[in-house]
Amino acid sequence: MDAQTLMALRDPAGLPFFPEVFMGLGVLTFALHIFAVQLMLGASGLAVYGAFTPNPHGRRLGLAMLDVAKVSVSVAIVIGVAPLLFVQVIYDPFWYTANVLSARWVMAFILILIVAYLAMYLFYFRNTQGDAQAPRRSAWAIVVSVVLLLVVGSIMHVLTREMLFPEDWKGWYAPDGVIDASGDNYKAFAPFRFAFFIAMALPVTGAWLIAMRHYFAVRPNRYPATYLDFAGRLGRTMMLGGTALVILLGIGWMATLPEKVAGFGASVWVWPPLLGLLLAGGMALKPPARDSAGSYLGLVVLLVAGLLVAISREALRYAILVGEHGYQVFDYPLNMDWYSTVLFFATFAIVGGLTLTYLIAVVWNAGRTEGVYTPGPVVDRLGTLSIGAILVWILQFFAIGFYVWMQ
Repeated sequence: MDAQTLMALRDPAGLPFFPEVFMGLGVLTFALHIFAVQLMLGASGLAVYGAFTPNPHGRRLGLAMLDVAKVSVSVAIVIGVAPLLFVQVIYDPFWYTANVLSARWVMAFILILIVAYLAMYLFYFRNTQGDAQAPRRSAWAIVVSVVLLLVVGSIMHVLTREMLFPEDWKGWYAPDGVIDASGDNYKAFAPFRFAFFIAMALPVTGAWLIAMRHYFAVRPNRYPATYLDFAGRLGRTMMLGGTALVILLGIGWMATLPEKVAGFGASVWVWPPLLGLLLAGGMALKPPARDSAGSYLGLVVLLVAGLLVAISREALRYAILVGEHGYQVFDYPLNMDWYSTVLFFATFAIVGGLTLTYLIAVVWNAGRTEGVYTPGPVVDRLGTLSIGAILVWILQFFAIGFYVWMQ
């Protein structure tokens, strides 16, 4: 498909703000989203391990990580909306075409995700009310949940890959000249690329376990040292072995890139994420002591490494769509909408910032407190400001809506 046709498919209304900003936000929010996804998958995998292992520490850890998994699903969904919207805004001809070609899979995505979440909660409610060492009930449910989560991940993987091959769209839509309007296309699956992002769950979850060991060390009555050391050792193994596996899969991904961008694997874009992963693996060789605040450094390093991967991923997409197909991202017509732009950043930075800071402060302190946690004056004041910011946001939303309606 030629560049003029692709450009003609863009939204005639234009963009409400500069495309460079949307691209940057897309990269940032994707990095946060995929980090939550990887923690979700790793925690779910440990829940499966806990459901079948005879090891008492493993069984207890499995239930603990089940809590992490179900929260991570929610976080991944909420944060995942943002990069999806940014892709739709600046790469709309490609994204919407892929969605039409695979329409049935797109519609099935939400249904499969709902079933996966329900299966996770079925296992949760069947096993968290009694003895942590009791035989697991409905263990099949958590296995089904993990499998279905991988399925929805593969659907999103296929959509993001199909959009990169405009030269194949006609062949997929009308194979042998016969139109196929079923929306059943499931093309361009790249095993190494998919496995790369899934395998990142190992070091991410491993770093989480190392951080968890330090976090709960202040409550020895509930979290004995033997249990925390078990979690720390397992986390070190996952972090060390996981980074090695991820690097190998990354090499496989770069080696199997489409011929049109085969040289990308040797470009400068590949080295920063590789160095980040090597640093994470090196940290696992000598993990910090249980009482060291450095226990959280692994999570930070892997989050940064994930951001570097997201940047490289965007550079690869740019090289394909702009470099090979002539699509121009940065000359997208502008129709500036200052209200929606200011509202977005204010919501993200002020309302979201205050509210998340308050929630994190409460959760952090409550988890490290024996008995009932009572917020101090600073945290209490932060909660009041959060509620006030939300109320102001709601009031201005309806006020602007009423004003526009009256016009």
